[in-house]
Amino acid sequence: MIETAELNEIMSKISEEIDTINVIKRDGRTVDFDIAKITAALLKAENKINGPIDDLSIRKIDELVFKIVSEITSRFSKDVKIYEIQNIVEHILLENREYSLAQEYINYRTKRDFERAESTDINVTIEKLLNKDQRLVNENANKDSDVFNTQRDLTAGIVGKSIGLKMLPPHVANAHQKGEIHYHDLDYHPYSPMTNCCLIDFESMLNNGFKIGNAEVEPPKSIQTATAQISQIIANVASSQYGGCSADRIDEFLAPFAKKNYEKHLEDAKQWIDDESKHDEYAKQKTSKDIYDSMQSLEYEINTLFTSNGQTPFTSLGFGLGTDWFEREIQRAIFLNRIKGLGGEHRTAIFPKLIFTIKDGVNLKPSDPNYDIKELALECATKRMYPDILNYDKIVELTGSFKVPMGCRSFLQGWKDETGKEVNAGRMNLGVVTLNLPRIALEANGHIETFWSLLDERLSIAKDALVFRVKRCKEATPANAPILYMYGAFGDRLNKNESVDELFRNKRATVSLGYIGLYEVASSFFGGEWEENPKAKEFTLEILKYLKQHTDAWGDEYGYHFSVYSTPSESLTDRFCRLDKEKFGEIENITDKEYYTNSFHYDVRKNPTPFEKLDFEKDYPKYCSGGFIHYCEYPVLQQNRKALEAVWDYAYDKVGYLGTNTPIDHCYECGFEGDFNPTERGFECPQCHNNDPKTCDVVKRTCGYLGNPQARPMVHGRHKEISSRVKHMK
Repeated sequence: MIETAELNEIMSKISEEIDTINVIKRDGRTVDFDIAKITAALLKAENKINGPIDDLSIRKIDELVFKIVSEITSRFSKDVKIYEIQNIVEHILLENREYSLAQEYINYRTKRDFERAESTDINVTIEKLLNKDQRLVNENANKDSDVFNTQRDLTAGIVGKSIGLKMLPPHVANAHQKGEIHYHDLDYHPYSPMTNCCLIDFESMLNNGFKIGNAEVEPPKSIQTATAQISQIIANVASSQYGGCSADRIDEFLAPFAKKNYEKHLEDAKQWIDDESKHDEYAKQKTSKDIYDSMQSLEYEINTLFTSNGQTPFTSLGFGLGTDWFEREIQRAIFLNRIKGLGGEHRTAIFPKLIFTIKDGVNLKPSDPNYDIKELALECATKRMYPDILNYDKIVELTGSFKVPMGCRSFLQGWKDETGKEVNAGRMNLGVVTLNLPRIALEANGHIETFWSLLDERLSIAKDALVFRVKRCKEATPANAPILYMYGAFGDRLNKNESVDELFRNKRATVSLGYIGLYEVASSFFGGEWEENPKAKEFTLEILKYLKQHTDAWGDEYGYHFSVYSTPSESLTDRFCRLDKEKFGEIENITDKEYYTNSFHYDVRKNPTPFEKLDFEKDYPKYCSGGFIHYCEYPVLQQNRKALEAVWDYAYDKVGYLGTNTPIDHCYECGFEGDFNPTERGFECPQCHNNDPKTCDVVKRTCGYLGNPQARPMVHGRHKEISSRVKHMK
């Protein structure tokens, strides 16, 4: 056995020779030779065979690595292919009679080769679908995999994903398959040059008319027709993209159509009621009923819509700033309908997501003219969890202008057209690529310098992936999605021969660099209780600052708004953690939980007060203003609205976007209302143990949206994360 000092000296000399050698990876990239990767692979194999690594094991691995590297440097002086390195590793292990180690190493490499091949093999994935592999059928909690159109979409998605992986730049596809990044929505894009989410320009479409299929749709003459047209637009937009869509300031753009109802009723009053003093009262009563019925119809229509991809459209309604009588009545009707619930059992509506704006001088304080609407919003939130709230001044500070997010949490940044007019409605997002930050931390193995170096490497891949997303979206033609490009949903109306890039470039469109797991990253360096450690928090903030510096630079380079985005991670919280657990084993506070923590959120297993949680999280969104949301977990609040209002008021000048999580599960067998108990695959009534979705209503916040996990189950990691949440009350 070579003495340690001698081994170190020889390895130092060999390292100088290695500096001239480049490794050619399977995807064609050339990278520096890294001895540490060979060492890590063999240590992992040794650990799997013999358990915890001791000094003797380390010594053995060091000598094997010395022999492997010596063989490589004796045979190669410049470029070496990755499979040539692997062949040498296997040869040295066998030559040294390390048969178990060789078998484990070979098995791992073979397994990875099979996984790479299977990921693009349609037959393998179809078989998983037929066998109802939950990672496939429950990937999207908004899809019912039992219905035919969802099954058709899942089957088409398998084909799209397989072809899409082959279309991606090889190094991007490789990083996605390994779990270093996640190229979102591969079942739709890049196979089709579809866009992600948007703010539909409803105001322009309703006032100027539009076309769907063969029908020329004229501007509506009543609020009933206007809301019917809105549902038609939502259905068509949702079938032409793959992300969410939002109606910004719906109370304000619907008010003129409600006024048409009022004017009609006023004319009727003049004709049939002799007492002139009652004309206005009559017209308002009739109009109020029209508004309520219209908003009820819109809610039912959205919840009964199924798009071509087999899901209810991810839809959000933003409102709260209107102050005239019509705007206030629309706001009231939205809340009263949501509080009432759907159907005879009064179930909680999952869609549309309600987003209520709070603004000082409008509805924040009891002296504000719309404070009574805020009180209604509080009642609704305690009973139905929605609305989420936007704090007007903070959203303007963070994003440069006021608007609701596109669907769940993707925010546009302030933007003006060539005339200087601020534009929000009609803009869109071109897609997301998410970094697996915990993977980088695990690979760094406690060395912060290594973390930053690896982050640079992954950012380079993510940049290439995002640039490819933009390039592919630009290959669409207006005729591919007429409702978006030609008939007004995306604002400016193109003719069929114009370039869709007219609506993307000059930073009109966004494209998003996502991230996940800041909690796990800091835990790997500072331990699982790091939230109270200022040095650890500053490290996580530095990560987001670094991401923002890069996306800002990419935006200036390419002319599209590259933004940092706190990924919702509905299924990704499961996928990344599962892959990393396979690669690194069970690591406390990281992979042992079976999920990764969403974005910058406080560890869901801990119970700070809502005020402490908001104080902790408020520093992050300015670096990830392309997408973010905060939420607090509460006990039952229906008899304690003032407690919720205290949190909302505290949050006003601290955070921009806040959700309410409170138990609203309902058992129709025994009448229990509150928080159902988690089970291995779902939830059950704590009183009578009922878990039948037909006789119980279970509503949880899946990510930015609510979901009904009893009726539409979710992936394992997301279920574990929801089950681990504790209340933010003391």
